[in-house]
Amino acid sequence: MSIVFTPFIVLGVIVLLLFVTSIKVVAQSKAYVIERIGKYHITWETGLHIKIPFIDKVSRIVSLKEQVVDFPPQPVITKDNVTIQIDTVLYFSITDPKLFTYGVENPLNAIENLTATTLRNIIGELELDQSLTSRDVINSKMRSILDEATDVWGVKVNRVELKNILPPADIQQAMEKQMRAERERRESILRAEGEKRSEILRAEGLKESAILKAEAERESAIRRAEGEAEAILKINEATAKGMLMIKEVQADEALLALKSMEAMTRVANGQATKIIIPSDMQNLGSIVTSIAEIAKK
Repeated sequence: MSIVFTPFIVLGVIVLLLFVTSIKVVAQSKAYVIERIGKYHITWETGLHIKIPFIDKVSRIVSLKEQVVDFPPQPVITKDNVTIQIDTVLYFSITDPKLFTYGVENPLNAIENLTATTLRNIIGELELDQSLTSRDVINSKMRSILDEATDVWGVKVNRVELKNILPPADIQQAMEKQMRAERERRESILRAEGEKRSEILRAEGLKESAILKAEAERESAIRRAEGEAEAILKINEATAKGMLMIKEVQADEALLALKSMEAMTRVANGQATKIIIPSDMQNLGSIVTSIAEIAKK
C-alpha cells in the first residue's frame, strides 16, 4: 500500500511545521525582543508566546541576570605621572531589553570603553598613594558615573571593583623598602616603649617596697613604744598597789626594814657589778621610816 502525497497534505504538513516552530517558550530571567516587518514590535517576557511566521522575528534574546565582566588591565597615568595597570571588574544587569538592543551597536564593547575612559579621568586626579589607598572612593565614583551613562542603554551598573592595581617594578621596590623601613621604625618604637614601661614598673615596685618597709618600721616603733608605755603603766600601778597594801596592813618599822633587807638581797643577786650600801643601817632605817610615813598619809 503506497501513500499518495496530495498537494493538500503537503500544504497541511507545511502549515503544521510553521505553527510548531512559531511557538516560543520564554524561560525565567530571559526576554525576547520581537520585530515585526523590520520594526520593533514587543518584548516577550516569561511564558508561552506565538509569533507570526515570515512577519515576526526574534531580534535578540536578552538575559536579565546580573552579569560580570572582567576587563583586561588598563594603563592609567596618575596625577604625579606614574603609569599603573588597573584590572577592573564590572557587575551590571539589563533593565530594558529594548534599549539594550537598539541603544548601542555593541553594548559590552561600549561599556568597556566607557569604563576605561572613566577610570583614566578619576585616576588622573589622584596621586599614586591616593590611588592605592582610595579603592572604595574610586569604586563609588565609577559606579555612579557608569550607571548614569549606561541608563540610556537599558543597563544598570550595580558595582565596580578595582581587582588589581600594579605600579611599575621600580616603584614596587621603592614601596617595599619604605614599608620595611616603616616596620623597623615601629619595631624600635615598640621595643623602646616596652623598655620604658619595664623601667617604670620596676621603679614603682621599688617605691612601693620602700613605702611598705617604712610603714612596717613605723608600725613596729609604735607597737614598741606602746609596749614600753604599758609596761611603765603596769609598774606604776603595781607600785601604787604595794603602797596601798602597806598602808592598809599598817606595817611597822621593823617589817619595813626587813623588806628593805630583802630588796637589797635581790639586788645583790642581780648582774650589777657594784652595789652601794649606806654606811650605817640607821640611815636605812630612817629611809624606811620615811616610806612608812608616806604610806600612812
